[in-house]
Amino acid sequence: MARLPGLKRWLRRLAWLAAALALGLALLLVVYWAPSRPLDELKARWAPPPSTFLAIDGMQVHLRDEGPRDDPAPILLLHGTSDSLHTWDGWVPPLVQSGRRVIRVDLPGFGLTGPFPDGDHGIAAYPRFLSHLLVALGVQRVSVAGNSFGGQVALELALAEPERVERLVLVDALAYPRSATKVPIGFVVASLPGVNRVMDYVLPRSLVEDSVRSVYGDPSRVTPALVDRYYELSLREGNRAALRNRFGDLPDEADAQRVKRLRLPVLLLWGGQDQLIPIAASDRFLADIPGSRRVVFPGLGHVPHQEDPQATVVPVLDFLREGDQGRR
Repeated sequence: MARLPGLKRWLRRLAWLAAALALGLALLLVVYWAPSRPLDELKARWAPPPSTFLAIDGMQVHLRDEGPRDDPAPILLLHGTSDSLHTWDGWVPPLVQSGRRVIRVDLPGFGLTGPFPDGDHGIAAYPRFLSHLLVALGVQRVSVAGNSFGGQVALELALAEPERVERLVLVDALAYPRSATKVPIGFVVASLPGVNRVMDYVLPRSLVEDSVRSVYGDPSRVTPALVDRYYELSLREGNRAALRNRFGDLPDEADAQRVKRLRLPVLLLWGGQDQLIPIAASDRFLADIPGSRRVVFPGLGHVPHQEDPQATVVPVLDFLREGDQGRR
């Protein structure tokens, strides 16, 4: 019986701790409450002309299709995880001015397109989707440029339909088991079971900003408008659940071995300051893909095409011109 007062004190402390945790959670929800936003609410800011929407595989797919329609091999631009077609804004004008037809798309699960209807965001779903998209656009053959996850999708399309893909531009592309020295905090949270479910309702803008800054070689180039884009499009209905789903299908060594099957011209662009997919991955690409070549931008990070589009598009223009000459 002498132990009861001590037990009561312990229970009171436990009750106070539980109350404090509940209050903290309530405050977190109040301060960082971020409900999903419907597509129509986001369209006005993020889908002005030349944006269009095309019905593909049960989705209204957000895309931009610019440049001359007589280009025999348009370039298809594929963004990375948690990104959107806007990441290529700096590349599009010089590509179009050089005579290219430029097609870019919000991949399912990201941007304004939203998730696959069946909720399956494994890598195999994406080349099928792109094949259906190209058929709908009447495009027989393309060159494809992809950044990070978009690079993985580009590789998979080239492996699945080699007759359709003329050239590849891989920009800090995902293909090998991850060897990151630094992972954006948003990706870490999205990968944590349980915690990632809370993120369906709570999303601090500061978390998004920290994640974007972490993939830049020079974080001072990250503007409030850029953070707005990533933040607002992450709130599109279904995108946060799709992100959780996607992190369940990252490449392993068996996937990596398939890279050796590629037999087409490949240009590698890499940011020398990339800590998410360090430059060592590009060494492996060079070894695995005969005839591939690499251009490194020492001061840039994981999204070099976005961080410095003027510098990074130059080798792409040269690479595509080589394809034009070979076709004549």
